[in-house]
Amino acid sequence: MRFINLGTTDPFYNLALEEYFFRTGNEDYFITGINDPSVIIGKHQIANEEVNSSFVVERGLPVIRRITGGGTVYHDHGNVNFTFISTGESGSQVNFRKHTEPITLFLNSLHVDARLEGKNDIRTGGLKISGNAEHVFKNRVLHHGTLLFSTSLTDLRESLLSGEGKYISRAVASNRTTVTNLCNMLPDIGSAAELKDRLFSFVAGQLQGTSVYWPSPGEDVAIRNLADAKYHTWEWNYAYGPPYRFINKFGFRGRTHCCDISVKDGMIVSSQITGSSLLEGPGREMRGLRHYFEDIEAMFRAGFPGEERELALNFF
Repeated sequence: MRFINLGTTDPFYNLALEEYFFRTGNEDYFITGINDPSVIIGKHQIANEEVNSSFVVERGLPVIRRITGGGTVYHDHGNVNFTFISTGESGSQVNFRKHTEPITLFLNSLHVDARLEGKNDIRTGGLKISGNAEHVFKNRVLHHGTLLFSTSLTDLRESLLSGEGKYISRAVASNRTTVTNLCNMLPDIGSAAELKDRLFSFVAGQLQGTSVYWPSPGEDVAIRNLADAKYHTWEWNYAYGPPYRFINKFGFRGRTHCCDISVKDGMIVSSQITGSSLLEGPGREMRGLRHYFEDIEAMFRAGFPGEERELALNFF
């Protein structure tokens, strides 16, 4: 097994690194890392449905799709990420208990009563401290999860707060649950970075790991190319996923309006705004645009300068 303790906090690179080593070669890996503030959605989710567009736009938070299923999570410098990549017999790769056991043993060694509950949550005292997800490709499995140490729970809640509109789709919806940080339970650990390093050393010891690994220059180039070609793109982060319909009722200039739009492959294929003639034209103009905040805001800017952001947020 190869052990990688990531130094970069670039979420695009770190997700690409996981996928690169998952899909190439037969080596097993254990990886730890910390990401810059970002919102990470599950493979089969609708980005706009999962995030609070107002908060994400205001903070400039990237929304990035991962290759595993499950729900949306918020990352920041107070959150530790861990990943197992391994090869197994077909049909037996998915095993949340196997992959979370080293994590719970580590936390137990720090006198935290942590245990796997349900399918993929690690909890203590009934509160979630870790979410986990897996993906299988041929005979390979990628398991990754989070550990909340000192994450801003306010930012976490705000970034994942859904809007008032209604999404109709076959997408996987997140299961919101009450979370807590580990920092108050671990007074001897001063930061998430310290927790990451101690987790890395513990798991390496448990798995008798001696092979600390760094990507070669060639692998680093391939990982960066994958990050640019996939994880930085609107096509992967927003357009991927099932078609959906979005309906919302909102007020504007003293009138109540209703929007009804249909989206396929990230593009608005039909749209209508009712309530006044003021917005009927823009309703038609949306057809053919990406269902993406920047595009909708730019469209409204032409006819409603100074009000474009207020208007655009009603469509997410």
